[in-house]
Amino acid sequence: MTQYKVTLDSEDVQGLFSSDEGMAMLMEKVADQILDQQATEQLGAGKYERTDSRRGYRGGYRSRLLRTRIGRLDLRVPRLRGGRFDTELYERLQRSEQALLLAIMEMVINGVSTRKVSRVVEEMCGMEFPRSSVSDLCKRLDPIVTGWNERRLDECLYPFLVLDALYIKVREGGRVRSFAVLLGIGVREDGCREILGLQLSRSESEISWDGYLEWLCERGLSGVDLVVSDNHAGLVKAIRSRLPGSSWQHCQTHLMRNILDSTPKRLQRELHARIRMVFEAPDEETARELAAGVIERYETSAPKGIGKLEEHLDDALAVMGLPAKYRKRLRTSNSIERLNQEIRRRERAIRIFPNEGSALRLIGALLLEQDEVWSEGRKYLEMTEYQEWMETLRSDESLAEPALERAHEFAH
Repeated sequence: MTQYKVTLDSEDVQGLFSSDEGMAMLMEKVADQILDQQATEQLGAGKYERTDSRRGYRGGYRSRLLRTRIGRLDLRVPRLRGGRFDTELYERLQRSEQALLLAIMEMVINGVSTRKVSRVVEEMCGMEFPRSSVSDLCKRLDPIVTGWNERRLDECLYPFLVLDALYIKVREGGRVRSFAVLLGIGVREDGCREILGLQLSRSESEISWDGYLEWLCERGLSGVDLVVSDNHAGLVKAIRSRLPGSSWQHCQTHLMRNILDSTPKRLQRELHARIRMVFEAPDEETARELAAGVIERYETSAPKGIGKLEEHLDDALAVMGLPAKYRKRLRTSNSIERLNQEIRRRERAIRIFPNEGSALRLIGALLLEQDEVWSEGRKYLEMTEYQEWMETLRSDESLAEPALERAHEFAH
């Protein structure tokens, strides 16, 4: 991951607190320095530097105006003689900003918003947005989000899959309806996380989840060994139908919440601590022994909660089949829950999306940016031990098959 060195003087820092435009001015200085350093990288030499490795020369600057929530940024983009300066900085800076502004502006244009929303728009972008500007932004942003959301997934395997949904409000046909946003995160065979895509659905039903998983498989999703999710009946059925051969891990956080909701308040803290010991046990045998003790101790005083534990214990311990180092991050769907929180944080500014396209645009742009951050960051899991473990399992199976065949022949 490329690192850039940025320098700021005391006046820059003081301006951050002494002026309403201080944050925008500070961001301009930071972005300008990064653009200059990127130009140096492409040319292979700094300003006025004499070196045989130089690949070209500078040709001044051009202005690039960006509208963001902190104000307008007037960036100085380097020009290169006989070549084109290549950077994604301003596109990535503005992508989610564009999506947020578009969603709010569509409310204004369609007559859905209030005067308060109009004031918010003016404060956020610093100027009025005519319809033509909104249309131009849509044309630039929609293909990027759609291309990312429909990309192929057949370049690698995805051993681990985490699924979840959240609900948003969308205006449709003059009415406000609730839509489910179906999301999936995959952990690739190289250990990196990847957001696989999103779909909007009227409900979180088996048909909806079946369609979502079919869509992922058609795009090339394969190699799934473990799927983590909550206990939504339609989702679980869709997993078993579309991903045969994979194990299903009942999210332990969701299960714990369901158990405690069915437990008398005076016992909740005590039962929580004991069930947590079950989930954090070093191996499956120990976990089942601890669970048996919990069931015996509380089956009379908390029958409903213990009933849920007994019913879902096998699925909650599915992760125990993996090597120990992978269990902590795969026993819950917390990774996708944090992603949902980021979506919620932006979605509160919208409250009601004017149409499905606006919702896909905003949420898709946010997910695309997060996906890029993950791709440039550290690996989520180190997969070497898992791959060695899988090779051992395959080897054991290949040795067991001839033995079974010989036993069958002897029996006959």
